Amino acid sequence: MDTIEIDSPGKPEWRDMLRYVADLHSRSVRPAIPPFPHPWEEIGPGYCYGPAFGHWDIVHAILDAVEFDPEHARRQIENNLAGQQEDGLVPGVIYVRNGKTRWNTEAGHPPVWPFAVQDYVEAYGDEILPLCYEALVRQIRWFERKRKAEDGRGFFYTDILNHTWESGVDEGIRFLETQTGPFACVDATSHVFAMYVHADRWGRTLAETTSEFAEKAEALQSFIRDELYVEDTGFFHDIWAVRDVSLRCLSFEGVWPLVVGAATSEQARRVIDGSLMNPERFFCEHPVATVSLDDPRFELRMWRGPAWNSMTYWAARGCVNYGAFSAAAALLERALDASAKQFERTGTVWEFYHPRGGRAEDVQRKPHTKFNAPCRDYLGHNPLLAMARLCDQVKTRG
Repeated sequence: MDTIEIDSPGKPEWRDMLRYVADLHSRSVRPAIPPFPHPWEEIGPGYCYGPAFGHWDIVHAILDAVEFDPEHARRQIENNLAGQQEDGLVPGVIYVRNGKTRWNTEAGHPPVWPFAVQDYVEAYGDEILPLCYEALVRQIRWFERKRKAEDGRGFFYTDILNHTWESGVDEGIRFLETQTGPFACVDATSHVFAMYVHADRWGRTLAETTSEFAEKAEALQSFIRDELYVEDTGFFHDIWAVRDVSLRCLSFEGVWPLVVGAATSEQARRVIDGSLMNPERFFCEHPVATVSLDDPRFELRMWRGPAWNSMTYWAARGCVNYGAFSAAAALLERALDASAKQFERTGTVWEFYHPRGGRAEDVQRKPHTKFNAPCRDYLGHNPLLAMARLCDQVKTRG
């Protein structure tokens, strides 16, 4: 990635960090190896289980590269889809060991890649759409066969069945006390809704018949609005937490209905004003906390409170969907300021951060493993270039 091109986004105080991130992207590209048709970008040289190509992670790398290195962005889109199995599964993480690749063939990661593709298409045209549309339809069919919730409404991740962390949120608090069963998860249901929306949009562009996807998106949107939102909390929850108040928690996953545009305007306003911009919940010194500060299960441990810049980015996109531009700018600017402060102190970017602005080294990762601190030089959840670019854009609109 060309570091000369990144002088435009954001505040001067962020420039050294952004240049470092651009260079880190370049240093993370490895030679092509099957199934990848192109040189592939790893999660980051500091990833404790690397080298690896992650689905969550490459989407954030693509979002970073879309403006500054579109060819790299396109190559990584193609790499990501090249790993799709015959049954439609897109692997969550592809590990590379001794020149060979391996991945979980039964579970994936959240299908957020269509957002990156849509950003690319809006900037450079729809030549890539036939490949992406075919892959998306196959992945939709996989979700419909493998992840449909118990009553046929909504979708789930296997975290609720076997703690394989398909949701990408390892050891998340939502699954600490749930009964095991194929119950509708707010994040999985939102992600499939977004897949239907993109399939309808891309299919119409390609002159395909897409009424099926439009109808399914509408039905899923109604389910999210009517049955996954709780008036008392002003927030979205998994279906089991809607039904049982003792299982209710405030974790970031409840923001996904805003990110995908499934919430009503009033629901979005309550989530933004009452939670995302609330300093007693998610709007901390380094937003956003992945678990609300006032939730009794909040702790300074991976995904149970620390701030992940990728989640801040998605939250900001959710705000933009509902015209809350000043909120998006506040989230992004505060997170970038806090990240730059830690970069100035440590000379690196971290997997996740102390939500109250403390040292990243003081936050736990997984206490029961030998890797109990956030990884350094970790790109997978640090779309800092995309965050700075979006911050500039929303400031002009807010």
